Amino acid sequence: MIDAENLERSKAIQQRTGRTFHLATRLLPERIRHATYVLYAFFRIADDVVDDPDPPPAERQLAELERIRESALGTRQTNDPVLEAFLTVRDRYDIPDQEIDEFVDAMARDVSTDRYETHDELAGYLRGSSVAVANMMLCVMDPDDSEAARPHAKALAEALQLTNFLRDVREDVCEYDRIYLPRARREAFGVSETQIVNLESSPEFEALIRDELARTERRYETGVDGITYLPEGCQFAVLLAAVLYADHHRAIRAQGCDVLSERPSLSMPRRLFLAAKTWWHWRRTDDPRTAFDAASSIPTRDGGDRPIASEYRSAAAGPNETDQPPRSTDVRRRDERTPRSTADNSLGRPTVRRVVSRVRAAIFPGESK
Repeated sequence: MIDAENLERSKAIQQRTGRTFHLATRLLPERIRHATYVLYAFFRIADDVVDDPDPPPAERQLAELERIRESALGTRQTNDPVLEAFLTVRDRYDIPDQEIDEFVDAMARDVSTDRYETHDELAGYLRGSSVAVANMMLCVMDPDDSEAARPHAKALAEALQLTNFLRDVREDVCEYDRIYLPRARREAFGVSETQIVNLESSPEFEALIRDELARTERRYETGVDGITYLPEGCQFAVLLAAVLYADHHRAIRAQGCDVLSERPSLSMPRRLFLAAKTWWHWRRTDDPRTAFDAASSIPTRDGGDRPIASEYRSAAAGPNETDQPPRSTDVRRRDERTPRSTADNSLGRPTVRRVVSRVRAAIFPGESK
């Protein structure tokens, strides 16, 4: 059982620093929702060590990350409320030490690495910064077939992180002197590092961003295909997170793919509209992928709601990056799957009343627990 005060501390961190994730988290069943607050808070305190516009010396940052690592692994005593709560979640859900190490190693890489040569090199960073997060969440959600869910969770985690990189190009270079757009990709489009550092947008830079958006959208396709493997009560929250994050692509395109002049963002009314739209299509279609196709703002070749992946498989995509796994033939509709045997009735799909209540609580946290 997570200590109540430690849980509230973790929840407050998510409310303050992750509005999009907080909205989606509110729609999870209570047991999984509470664990998610704790995981998010753990990720945030580690991330905050390296995301400091005026950072302390690298040795101090690395030493603090090691303290967090040892506390999270249970090899060091801690009185930090977030780390205490994380230990409870780690023990309850058997989170592997490897995932903790992968995550902290990725944070440590932000201390020493601020440029990446290729997407393959960036993928090594994503293994810890986002895929490890997805693997920990799978431990908490505990799907019936975790191995089938894992590659889709990996793809969705990568998509969410890549969307962050594209949205935050200006912030990353101005505040942290980091560029996550790989050098090989920049050079292929004729975009220099100096141009990005000086925040000079150009047709070439905007073409690069458009191509990176399309590449990331293929990750969303693969990721969303696997939502059906998750417990019913988790599916809508993950689906909504995907729709909300993908909507940043609409915002980026709306400003001409110039993410150097202004950081795109989603308003709260826009988030609420997408929550309602996603829920409606999810209830109507009974299939996460079909609902994503209908609710997502990602464009298609003919102006519809979804990208056609083959249109974006350009020679500039790089090695091993043009071919995505086909949509699994084992993804079955809900009425064809074996019922989940569990006593936790909260894992059933949320009703409209529950969705409205939890969305309202995410916006007005003082009104509801």
